[in-house]
Amino acid sequence: MTDELVDPSALAKFLASEAPDYAGDFTVERIGEGQSCLTFLVTGDGWRVVLRRPPRGDLPPSAFDVTREYRVMRALYDHGAPVPVPGPIVLCEDKDVIGAPFYLMESVDGVVVRDTLPDALSSLDDRARMSYQLLDTLVDLHAVDYAAVDLASFGKPAGYLERQLRRMNQLWELARFREQPDIDGVGEWLAANVPEQTEASIVHGDYKLDNVILAPTSPATLVAVVDWEMSTLGDPLADVGWLLYFWLDPGDELFRGPGAGGVTYLEGFPHRADLLRRYAERSGRDVRAIDWYAAMAGWKIAIIMEGSYRRFLGGVTDHPTFARLEEGVPALARRAAMAMRGELRL
Repeated sequence: MTDELVDPSALAKFLASEAPDYAGDFTVERIGEGQSCLTFLVTGDGWRVVLRRPPRGDLPPSAFDVTREYRVMRALYDHGAPVPVPGPIVLCEDKDVIGAPFYLMESVDGVVVRDTLPDALSSLDDRARMSYQLLDTLVDLHAVDYAAVDLASFGKPAGYLERQLRRMNQLWELARFREQPDIDGVGEWLAANVPEQTEASIVHGDYKLDNVILAPTSPATLVAVVDWEMSTLGDPLADVGWLLYFWLDPGDELFRGPGAGGVTYLEGFPHRADLLRRYAERSGRDVRAIDWYAAMAGWKIAIIMEGSYRRFLGGVTDHPTFARLEEGVPALARRAAMAMRGELRL
């Protein structure tokens, strides 16, 4: 499968021309458990880099956009913004090279916390530390002056929420192939209750614990924020709602599943309400409408995963967890409906 997704000979020619520091023999290994863009470790003689490309198949327009990912990381990295990202190396927008646009970035030494905690980071202090670093880094991201880091043209801040609803409804029409009453019901409620957007910032779009890299040893230290393909300029509370939707409090264990695994229900992790309070205090933002943003997060991920499940059934994507989306997508939509009803204890 790797040979189909990354042609080593074509990549070698590209590296020799565009990134000669990484020319020569290398191996390519698919890594990570991401369910959108695909990630590969490219290892040569004395060097390792990471390659990101979209999945195969007939993809929705503007989805899985690695060029956006590269652009925002390049801007944050070059301007020394207080948001750690892997060093970007080179972008290739010519899909004819390996079959899709791709980019290369530095490999970051660290761990990703998804469904289990590494022994080295399992203490109660480390659980709290990684949680608050995750939240504080989000506050820092939303405080970045996007014009000062050359991202003024990265999106259209005004009307962000309305465009999100319009865009996701379009994706839902493309993804729909079975009845999903909670997706339909939450979508109708969101459209009827859009909050007023009072400011704009860089929005990560998929900000949660398993999209950051932590140093492998204690004390827990956030060393990189990754998976920026959904980033844009928009309402910063969209990131907060997304983070809290995926954050599991004690009693939420049964929600663990495709797109929603987690460890944060374990002792030592702060609760959703604690994170929300800290974000409000540190950012100074009014978070009273957060249930709407959490519901939008769940509605969006349910639609995205239904599209992934449809492609999986059609044989155009091979992620091993997609077989579980038969029940996983309705579970995501039910949690969105819980957020809509104010049942996530935010």
